[in-house]
Amino acid sequence: MTQADERILEFLREKDIVASPAVIAANIDYTGEYISRRCRKLANAGLLQRVDASNYRVTELGEQFLQGEVVADDISLSDE
Repeated sequence: MTQADERILEFLREKDIVASPAVIAANIDYTGEYISRRCRKLANAGLLQRVDASNYRVTELGEQFLQGEVVADDISLSDE
């Protein structure tokens, strides 16, 4: 997990929205390309859900991570 990963999850939870990597990036000061890669990894790990071709939302697992109920060591952020 990176600092950006936590900021992505926090942004989506706080705003309670479905958003694209470009929107997320514009609000948390990272490049869209970087946030797009991180969103894919977070979705593969089950922390985000891809709702269509370009938008994501926080999953229940993502919420549990933010609440400290799941630790980063228990999450696999593979490229698959």
